[in-house]
Amino acid sequence: MDQRVKRSPAEIRRAQEDMPNIRERDLAAQLGISEAELVAAHCGFGAVRIEPRVNDLLTGLGAVGEVMALTRNESAVHEKIGVYDKVVTGNQHAMVLGDDIDLRIFPEVWAYGFAVDKRDGGNIRRSLQFFDATGEAVHRVHLRPASNLDAYQKLVAELESSNQEPIVSAQASGADDDAEVPDQAATVEDLREHWSRLTDVHQFFGMLKTLELSRCQAMRMVGQDYAWLLDNDAVGAMFEHAADGEMPIMCFVGNRGCIQIHSGPIKSIKPIGSRINVLDETFHLHLRTHHIREVWAVRKPTRDGHITSLEAYGADGKMIIQFFGMRQEGQRERGDWRFLVENLPRIPNPSAA
Repeated sequence: MDQRVKRSPAEIRRAQEDMPNIRERDLAAQLGISEAELVAAHCGFGAVRIEPRVNDLLTGLGAVGEVMALTRNESAVHEKIGVYDKVVTGNQHAMVLGDDIDLRIFPEVWAYGFAVDKRDGGNIRRSLQFFDATGEAVHRVHLRPASNLDAYQKLVAELESSNQEPIVSAQASGADDDAEVPDQAATVEDLREHWSRLTDVHQFFGMLKTLELSRCQAMRMVGQDYAWLLDNDAVGAMFEHAADGEMPIMCFVGNRGCIQIHSGPIKSIKPIGSRINVLDETFHLHLRTHHIREVWAVRKPTRDGHITSLEAYGADGKMIIQFFGMRQEGQRERGDWRFLVENLPRIPNPSAA
């Protein structure tokens, strides 16, 4: 049963006025509410509820022009500047395949949407914000100076909801696909047999579902020819080597409703305290390295040869961030990427057979 104290919209707005410099995610946690509840409280005060009709949203965003797309989880924030183009709609899966904005979207997860105006001195910062049924953020679109404001306002009007109540009924979090299964039935032999028969990296999730294993369970079981544990500093080391060598990489950050991808080189790496920041012209990343519990190098067979990924996980077993060498479908893996990952500092896997 949810034992949280219910706060009125006025109380929520007042708390945000009293703490204007705190991040919305952190303020919501401090108030014991979801971030969707925090934003909903401002309906009529700078926020408008919109329907999370993902296909209509994606097809309408192209006319808005240059924007910033933001996808995050608890430990990583991924920001890309570009245009929503090469849109593929669908009720189960939707995609944006543009040169800069590259998304994999699961529309059924999107439960709440808002168009938000925030005053910043003499300026107004405009964004579209979307949340799942638990009130967790799944995706944001931020306008930029080059954005087409008329097209944006037309899109908001088309998506505006008839329900403008300043409250949402966020659900409690349910079961998670990354949750570890105690007393798993799959054996090492089962896992290695299925793993060896992979022909595409996208088959990996289905294999885990079939064997009823979490990602981390599978990696601990499979053996070091397929997955090996790395030092937690391996992510920072990879960034530095990739930037120094001008190596194009793919960087994935996601949540239940959206995965956002950067493909290309990285240049400006700025570690600040327990964060690694990438501050390039069209790509920003903010990674909380102190949230990382395990880093794995993972090798998956495909019809194009083995593909190697670098994957970081939190204490809850959820993936924080994932990296590949940049490649197109049908291409073999970059040799420099494979060499880099295979030479990052390893640590013994205590669960290895």
